[in-house]
Amino acid sequence: MSQICSFIRNLLSKETETEGTETEEATPKPEKTEEAQLKGIVTRLFSEQGFYLQMQPDGSVDGTKDENSDYTLFNLIPVGLRVVAIQGVKAGLYVAMNAEGFLYSSENFTTECKFKESVFENYYVIYSSTLYRQNESGRGWFLGLNKDGQIMKGNHVKKTKPCSHFVPRPIEVCMYKEPSLHELEEKPRSRKSSGTPNIHEDDVVNQDPKEQDGS
Repeated sequence: MSQICSFIRNLLSKETETEGTETEEATPKPEKTEEAQLKGIVTRLFSEQGFYLQMQPDGSVDGTKDENSDYTLFNLIPVGLRVVAIQGVKAGLYVAMNAEGFLYSSENFTTECKFKESVFENYYVIYSSTLYRQNESGRGWFLGLNKDGQIMKGNHVKKTKPCSHFVPRPIEVCMYKEPSLHELEEKPRSRKSSGTPNIHEDDVVNQDPKEQDGS
């Protein structure tokens, strides 16, 4: 009798396990979705020169006095310790600096799109390339606008001058997906191949020494 009872208990136990397995198999598992993980801001960047940094629909970057322009909106996305990507909200392109110090806009996020964000002693914020600097002195290459609101070559911008000083004016906090890092294309660097599109290269190259210093 005890053997029969034991057999029935084992049989019921197996049926219960089978039902549980069938239930688990019948229940679809939710697919894993890539979620936004980085907390950044939508902001305007106001230069001490009196201009707002802006990115036009064609990707060109310069300064404007129009504080209400949608082209002055940028995503500041944290991509490292005190390192940010600067992306035009309307154009969807990244601000980048190449090996000659020229700024350009890039569809892909590369190492040339990374900028170190530092607070200067006067409480302005400065943005320097994480990839390029002066070989001998080690001085950084900075994002800068001259007194006419034109973009300057990074190796002509000094962190002590107004041309490199910006004040972020945040609009809202947003969550971002981490940008996919693309490799830089191997190609010769020149005035004609400093990026797509070229950003006021003639204006930058032909500046007089005072404008280069951001005076």
